[in-house]
Amino acid sequence: MINQETKERILEACRIEEVVGDFVSLKKRGANLLGVCPFHNERTPSFTVSPAKGFFKCFGCGKAGDSVTFMMEHEHLSFPEALRYLAGKYNITIEEEAPSAEMIEAQSQRESLFAVMDFAKNFYVDYLWNQDEGIAIGLSYFRERGFTDEIIRKFELGFSPDKWDGLTAAATSAGYKEEILEKAGLLIINEQKKYDRFRGRVMFPVASLTGRTIAFGARILKTDPKSPKYLNSPETEIYFKSKSLYGISHAKKSIVEKDVCYLVEGYTDVISLHQAGIENVVASSGTSLTVEQIRLIGRYTKNITVLYDGDAAGIKASLRGINLILEEGMNVRVVLFPDGEDPDSYSRKVSNVELLDYLTVSAVDFISFKTKLLLSDTAGDPIKKAGLVRDIVETIAVVPDAITRAAYVRQASTLMEMSEAVLIAEMNKIIRTRNNRQADDVPSTSQDNFGDTLDRIEKEVGEEQLINDEQSTEVHEEEIIRILLNYADDVFPLPDFNKYMEDETSKSTKKKKDEEVEEKVEENAIVHIKVKNFIFEMLRNDGIHFTNENYAGLLAEFANLVDQDKEYDAQTFINSLSPELKPTAISLVTSKYELANWESRGIFVRLDKHRIEKTVVDAIIYIQKKMANKKALEFQNEIKERSEVGADIDDLLMHYQELIKMKKVLNRITNTVINK
Repeated sequence: MINQETKERILEACRIEEVVGDFVSLKKRGANLLGVCPFHNERTPSFTVSPAKGFFKCFGCGKAGDSVTFMMEHEHLSFPEALRYLAGKYNITIEEEAPSAEMIEAQSQRESLFAVMDFAKNFYVDYLWNQDEGIAIGLSYFRERGFTDEIIRKFELGFSPDKWDGLTAAATSAGYKEEILEKAGLLIINEQKKYDRFRGRVMFPVASLTGRTIAFGARILKTDPKSPKYLNSPETEIYFKSKSLYGISHAKKSIVEKDVCYLVEGYTDVISLHQAGIENVVASSGTSLTVEQIRLIGRYTKNITVLYDGDAAGIKASLRGINLILEEGMNVRVVLFPDGEDPDSYSRKVSNVELLDYLTVSAVDFISFKTKLLLSDTAGDPIKKAGLVRDIVETIAVVPDAITRAAYVRQASTLMEMSEAVLIAEMNKIIRTRNNRQADDVPSTSQDNFGDTLDRIEKEVGEEQLINDEQSTEVHEEEIIRILLNYADDVFPLPDFNKYMEDETSKSTKKKKDEEVEEKVEENAIVHIKVKNFIFEMLRNDGIHFTNENYAGLLAEFANLVDQDKEYDAQTFINSLSPELKPTAISLVTSKYELANWESRGIFVRLDKHRIEKTVVDAIIYIQKKMANKKALEFQNEIKERSEVGADIDDLLMHYQELIKMKKVLNRITNTVINK
């Protein structure tokens, strides 16, 4: 048991930005640091680290705490385990009190699994360097592949003796039970016998983000048709194959520095590139790439470069899996090695400088790579080409960012000699089909022709409304409540939406306005109003309701103030709240000069109360835009249904045009008020 004095020394030594920075790419934002939250899936950063306070907080999922809490949550460690990790990081000697028999008995299975995996790793390493069999077979193999002793030790490579119980005998002699060896995937027990899983193989330890051994990959060296070439650990309580990447503990720092991650297939590819001085590389370990693995990389960079060998068949088989990277909002480039070469073999043929130059010069964006690769198979066949077009468009359609999609469409149009308008129309159908399937669980209708009416609507509205917005409205609801709690009775210049609507209407009757008239309208489109009154006017006019219960409850309390025209006093207001609402209100009451970090959502706000209008407008406009997009989809679906049966759609078109006008107004306000 770690004594109290040691605990205090560990906590005093910890720097929250350093601890979190080992796992999350952080960027400076004023006095704080910002990154993508490692505890939930998000594309825009909402995870804040405060070095001054020694705390982290995610405004998306609500996770918060200090360095110890972060390690416990992120690595699923117990409190003692987290302290031990931090002590190791800061070179603090742990002084322990003698544990009781009860404490020893209560030691968690997870701790035992980590301990036995660490024992196995050290056993295999020792056998490689100090036993005749390990030296003659294992070490010779690694050296023949060109691995230096330094790199062999860095990756803690080892060798498993060609015995049925080599590891088991050593582990049980050291006090480890066969039960824990079995649960760790090191020992196989059946009705006939029990034996080591790994025998006569070179060993590649798989580490967690913190560098703790969680699994093994093992390669056989002798020819045995009954044995697989590679043998991997089974999934355990500490090892999940779909969530692990080989080499991530060594690569994470370099990935952040270089702002790109090289993705390869095998263990030796990673090791060879490291030896060549390229450390920002990880491997999927021969498995199909998973969303969890992509998101793990996404904590450190949004840029992935996939390294392929010259096997065309293998490349084509893996293309669909790479689509997942695009779907997660990542930027993907591809490097294709010459025929017969892979990252491991090629790195041994050329110098380190030549290898780095090759990776830099040969990298092409994934869409261009896929198009050129598959285009060669069409051979002038129009049917095959049509299939290729659809394949490429389906890939582009998964990209969440509209601007990126547009750039890819333009590029594909040139490469495939296909009209850009045709590609956009097809992409919109794919997106619409996907959204309909997700919302209504209906069969695909991507081949349906909705007629000229729907085509015209798609051109007018564009594709913005066809995109699923995964950002939670709760973030914006929270910010509106935060603003009310801190600025309710402050008066600010805010946009007059009626002026913007009138201006939009007048623009529809005139082809072009004179710039002076335009500027005058903009100047007049401002009113002075109390923040609480403005917020409630906008929310009520549009029928906006909050989804979070606590935020909705606080909003209702503010509504009473507005309706009764009462002055707002923060202390009085909070004291009057119910026990359920009071904690939320207290947590959101901050300094009047401290706003939530909207830069994390691509919105840059000076920490100045005179810019509060920007934050107010942005939060409400986000919710309004989301409602408008939802209504647009509903209109499209209804227009489709009526068109198919020949029903009248004039009333829908009228409402639809109003919706279009509102979307234009919202975009205009965004450009003139939010971005000013």
